[in-house]
Amino acid sequence: MTRGGARTTAGQSAPGRQRSGADPTPERTDPAGQTDTGEQAGTGGQAGTGGQAGTGGDADAVAAAWTEYLAAARQLDGVRRDAATAAGEQARSVQAAREELTAVRTRLASQEARLRERGVPPISLVPTPPELTEAARAMAGGPAAVLAALRAARGRADAADATLSARGLPRLAAWPPHLRNLLVYGPLALLVPAIQVALFVATGTGAASVAALVCGLPMPAVAFAAGWIGVGRLFPPPEGGRVARTARLGALVCLVPAVLVSAGLLLAMLAG
Repeated sequence: MTRGGARTTAGQSAPGRQRSGADPTPERTDPAGQTDTGEQAGTGGQAGTGGQAGTGGDADAVAAAWTEYLAAARQLDGVRRDAATAAGEQARSVQAAREELTAVRTRLASQEARLRERGVPPISLVPTPPELTEAARAMAGGPAAVLAALRAARGRADAADATLSARGLPRLAAWPPHLRNLLVYGPLALLVPAIQVALFVATGTGAASVAALVCGLPMPAVAFAAGWIGVGRLFPPPEGGRVARTARLGALVCLVPAVLVSAGLLLAMLAG
């Protein structure tokens, strides 16, 4: 029994030793597993942080590049718009210069023919070398300068047409409008007052003087109308222009002498 009890006791203790011998191994393995898992987690966290930092840097670089691209595109678009505007203005200037050149050539051809009819020698109608040099210098600034020079030439052609169109008064056509029109309105404005004064001197305060005074009241309007027509006939405008009749000056010139003479005659009649 002792041997059987010993065997039984040994058999019971053997499994206990096996369990006690097997248990520490998982205990040592578990802390190592926890340690390994922590290290892996730490390594994964560091790798994730580095990946996020790299992604953020790439996004900033892309945004900066996109901003620079937009700025360059806007600048290029502004340059393109300015170039298109300048090209359009130049094209319009060229077209206007061509039209102006055609009109000036037509005017000069008609003027040349009229001058030749009036006996002007052909050599006088040809520009001199200094005139050609000055014209070339004035048109060296591009289409805009050419257009300005052609418009100035057209203005001189208009003045020449006005001079050529003056009927019997070629020199007066070059005068300022108010001076040359005064030569038309003035005699007409003085005609009726002169007749009134002559009748008063001849007949005194008689019926003829009274009739002349009464009839002379509407004469300023008649004188103004006659002057209006005379200015248009004597000083015709250039082609496409208007007659400079200086209506205010004409009305004043026709009215003042008539009023002064009528008032003087009336006072003389009342005094007589």
